Amino acid sequence: MGNSIFGIGSSGLNAAQAGLLTTGHNISNASTPGYSRQQIVQTTNIPQFTGVGYIGQGTQVATVTRIYDQLLSSQVQQAEARGSELDAYYAQIKQIDNLLADPSAGLSSALQDFFGGVNEVAAHPASVPSRQALLSSAETLAANFRSLDQRLTEISDGINSQITGSVAAINSYAQQIARLNENIVLAQSSAGGQPPNDLLDQRDAVIADLNREIKATVVKQDDGSYNIFIGNGQALVVGAQPFTLKAVPSPSEAGRTEVAYAAGSSTILLQEANLQGGKLGGYLAFRNETLDSVQNALGRIAIGLAGIFNQQHQLGMNLAGVLGGNFFSLAGPQMNASFTNSGDAAITAAFSDYAALTASDYRLNYDGANYTLTRLSDNAMQTFAGFPQTVDGVTLTLATGAAMAGDSFLIRPTASGARDIGVAVSDPAKIAAAAPVRTAADMTNTGSASISAGSVNGPPPVNGNLQQPVTIRFTSPTTFDVIGAGNPTGVSYTPGADISYNGWTVRISGVPAAGDSFSVGTNSNGVGDGRNALSLSALQTLNTLAGGTTTYQGAYGQLVSQVGNKTRQLEVTSAAQANLVSQAIQAREAVSGVNLDEEAANLLRYQQAYQASGKMMQIASELFATLLELGN
Repeated sequence: MGNSIFGIGSSGLNAAQAGLLTTGHNISNASTPGYSRQQIVQTTNIPQFTGVGYIGQGTQVATVTRIYDQLLSSQVQQAEARGSELDAYYAQIKQIDNLLADPSAGLSSALQDFFGGVNEVAAHPASVPSRQALLSSAETLAANFRSLDQRLTEISDGINSQITGSVAAINSYAQQIARLNENIVLAQSSAGGQPPNDLLDQRDAVIADLNREIKATVVKQDDGSYNIFIGNGQALVVGAQPFTLKAVPSPSEAGRTEVAYAAGSSTILLQEANLQGGKLGGYLAFRNETLDSVQNALGRIAIGLAGIFNQQHQLGMNLAGVLGGNFFSLAGPQMNASFTNSGDAAITAAFSDYAALTASDYRLNYDGANYTLTRLSDNAMQTFAGFPQTVDGVTLTLATGAAMAGDSFLIRPTASGARDIGVAVSDPAKIAAAAPVRTAADMTNTGSASISAGSVNGPPPVNGNLQQPVTIRFTSPTTFDVIGAGNPTGVSYTPGADISYNGWTVRISGVPAAGDSFSVGTNSNGVGDGRNALSLSALQTLNTLAGGTTTYQGAYGQLVSQVGNKTRQLEVTSAAQANLVSQAIQAREAVSGVNLDEEAANLLRYQQAYQASGKMMQIASELFATLLELGN
């Protein structure tokens, strides 16, 4: 009897001691991030059969388990992955929002000043100071374009560094999880399957850190290890084997860092759209959805302004009586062949319609028979077999060589527009403010007809006979002959209708008389003529971009608005997601967190159990001593 009571008391002491140790461990780790509360699991010992029935043999501690809810932990990890993505995206786009909306750094005031200078030249075409002021405002405008693009490039370089750092962190976490997997499996096997709770918490904490870098999918294995997958199912950790991501240069665009997966001796580029969640997902989404489109949209404004302004400038005449040249300098579309191409095709791209340009990039793929051009902004595709091809204001031409199946080309029509814009005119006298033709009515005319000043038909190049002298002579009130190159005769006259010839257009209004004549010829000594400057000035309010739907200022306003709206959306969404993360963590902590009041109660409970078991052993000792005394 004494041995049985001693055994029961001893088992109670051991169980109470285990409870006290576990409770003390909980209290010590109450502030440890990622720690899950632990508790002992007690079971009864196998009872002993006696003549009066089964007598209990005390208790034993079956295991020490952690209070852990896989579903709640998964919800926290997913919420934190999304929260980190939104935070990273918002932190980056906020820079662009501040940049575009800054009155001193933006384009609005520079555009206004530039066209103000054009208006001044139109009002005072012979004034050299007005012309010089126009050149100065043009230089300021071009410098603003370049400054904005430079800042966007700096942000892009920063994103490259962030991607590289995030990839390094992901690889580090993968190695830590693989080592913890190995240690957990060894610990469980050496302890007869008992869970190594602290190691499990450490692994969960590392997985939480991993999800803050990239969204990860966890698959638990029978041996207690975790397999980790990212992206479109790429394995990051399998048991004790980690796999590696790499930050590599883009095969089709210099200065751009992409993410690749190391598979044995080969490196496979990952689709960035599949890399979601965490900081890495935020950086990639920001670059693909906002940074590239902003740089392209800004470049489209620069290219549209420069190209269309150049076309009109070339239709004018400068102070030397020479037709105007390019007012702005601009670069052509970027055509980047992938360095993995096996063919030697050299495909060139050139602008053909500035109004039709979009802010999108394009991907050109060759399958061995046909080319497929994909507009990356909306994935619209068109297929063709040969060149030349024109799409969205860009003409593609096969210059030399031939493509092979699998070859790919990245076309960025407007990406470098803001970077490369410049002012091509340095001499104020070379500003083509005048129209190259002038008109006059013969002083002897007897009819009431009058002729307009005339305009040059665009776009360039102009007709070679533009400035050849021509006389329009009426043979009757309803017909006229053209005396000059070509000599058309018997042309029907419609009052108020346009007459176009040799690249110019005039309009004769009123009623001419037979014998009346009008002359059209070169605008010699037209230093006081500002007709072409007026046409240049009118470009400020004409819908010349986005398929003829918006002005330069309107396009920039749309860009600022889009970025501002996206920034505000991310600000609100990020704040809401932070609340979701907080709620998910609270729900998990309500189950797994350490409650110091509860642990204090447990201390008292286990203390009393320990004392009671000790008292039982004391009684057993006294009974045993009584038996010994009876024996004497």
